[in-house]
Amino acid sequence: MIYLDYAATTPMSEESLAIFNQVSKSFFGNPSSLHDSGERASQLLETCREELAGLLGCLSKGLFFTSGGSESNILALTSLIDAHKVKGNHLITTLSEHSSIYNFFTHLENGGFEVTYLPLDQHGQIRLEDLRKAIRETTILASIQHGNGEIGTIQPIESIGNLLHQHQILFHCDAVQTFGKVPINVTASKIDSLSVSSHKLYGPKGVGAVYINPAVKWNPQLPNTTHESGLRPGTINVPGIASFVTSAKTACDDRIVEYTRLIEIREALIEKLRKFPINVHVEGHPSELLPGILGLRIEGIEGQYIMLECNRYGIAISTGSACQAGNQKPSRLMKALGRSDTEAKQFIRLSFGKHTTEQDIETTVDVLKKITEKFHLKGGT
Repeated sequence: MIYLDYAATTPMSEESLAIFNQVSKSFFGNPSSLHDSGERASQLLETCREELAGLLGCLSKGLFFTSGGSESNILALTSLIDAHKVKGNHLITTLSEHSSIYNFFTHLENGGFEVTYLPLDQHGQIRLEDLRKAIRETTILASIQHGNGEIGTIQPIESIGNLLHQHQILFHCDAVQTFGKVPINVTASKIDSLSVSSHKLYGPKGVGAVYINPAVKWNPQLPNTTHESGLRPGTINVPGIASFVTSAKTACDDRIVEYTRLIEIREALIEKLRKFPINVHVEGHPSELLPGILGLRIEGIEGQYIMLECNRYGIAISTGSACQAGNQKPSRLMKALGRSDTEAKQFIRLSFGKHTTEQDIETTVDVLKKITEKFHLKGGT
């Protein structure tokens, strides 16, 4: 099968698998235990924390390991909002956030919080002026993702961080899709909390991390929790963390070369699609983008039909975020971009990774051409 769904998850690298096995055998002690085996695991855990902090440009003291991006988002948001709700009840986010954040904010609205959902321009970016106008005296926090997992648009987080910092508003940033693919410096961007995930970087599933600025107050959500400085309960997954940090370091080391390669693959695919007799619309920002994500609409054909037909030909693509799989509603993001229900249902996502080849692209274009021709021969039924 040709796998073009790297934005959903990536296969574990051989290096990551090897580290996972090695650490599982040699550092199996519980890092919270006081005996020598536990101490060795604890020392490795802290080494991993320091290495990951170096990759993110943040203080290791504020870095906590979690089960993944969604948990990181929820832990950061609940802990920070709870600690600062004395200031007010207003929050800011966008209509393009990951479902874990979007659903969390809609839930908070039922609990007495007021939420401003910033609109998007035609390419999926927020406007700084809209953010500035949304700020109130009662604004506690803004949560704005770094890069979108459906269309690949990157937000101007440095400018966002500066603006929020000027108004003493906390800034949470979901960087799950961007870490290891584009530059991130938490300190320079004035980010107060940030989430990352292992399985987007050829590491194991069920591992992630969240950064919370040590200078910022946060409230533990479960009393008497001792793991990860009281942020979350549960035995620390040292083998998974070591594997995650290994894959993250490799991704960061290879970032520039891989970025260039994926841009070439993406542009080659777009150029071939432009030659289709049917209109193919590319969604997302023309330059501020993740090169491994390509959001498309093939005019007149529902995305779910194209996805299922591609699967029949042995090509794995998606109709959006994996966390929304099975949802038959029009894409929330497409609606936020001003697309009609019909247009929103035409959306498909192709996402590329380190195993994607030029031949994969050639084959995919041929298959998409067959699918569209077959669809129209049937009269669009």
